Amino acid sequence: MVTLRIGELAARAGVSTRSLRYYEQQQLLPAQRSSTGQRRYPEVAVDRVRLIQRLFSANLSSRTIAELLPCPRAGITPLVAKTRLAAERERIDAQIAELAKARVQLTEVIEQIDQPMSDCDS
Repeated sequence: MVTLRIGELAARAGVSTRSLRYYEQQQLLPAQRSSTGQRRYPEVAVDRVRLIQRLFSANLSSRTIAELLPCPRAGITPLVAKTRLAAERERIDAQIAELAKARVQLTEVIEQIDQPMSDCDS
């Protein structure tokens, strides 16, 4: 089995070694340790790191990502992860709709500012 050292994984996944240490600390990316204490990762870790990056880009917290990442030993199947991610997307869609409403209201207020107000002195 081919394993990667932390620097190799960082280069292949396009992240810093600091990020990888953070992912390990947050239990997003497990690392095996060599007899000398060096972190070692399987080849599939490259894809996992890229997925973690995409989830962070979607504005998910590390806690949410840890709850969503498929992991057989944690009982998180791809179907469970997909269902949770879809629910997260729906939550974001609701936030977008609320922000769009707020934007419309602000636009209307901005347009009304040019009109004289009867209770203000000129």
